Amino acid sequence: MNAKRTIGGRSVSEAQIEAWAAEAERGFDIPALKKRGRGRPGRAASASQVISLRFTDAELTVIDARARRENVTRTELIRAAVMSSS
Repeated sequence: MNAKRTIGGRSVSEAQIEAWAAEAERGFDIPALKKRGRGRPGRAASASQVISLRFTDAELTVIDARARRENVTRTELIRAAVMSSS
């Protein structure tokens, strides 16, 4: 069977898959990977925690409208609200 392989909708050749497998078998240089700066930048000296919040549609409408007015993201608006109440 010759199935077409894709990642994110882009074709991936058998040669590329073999190259990735060979690289993985050799082992990765972890310090080099960490230096690449992948992922979101840190916000503080220690790692931040991700939490989940639930809002109703009405609450999100209010949050989004205010965020647009203040030209900030939802997250920035919520953080500011938390910090201003302390």
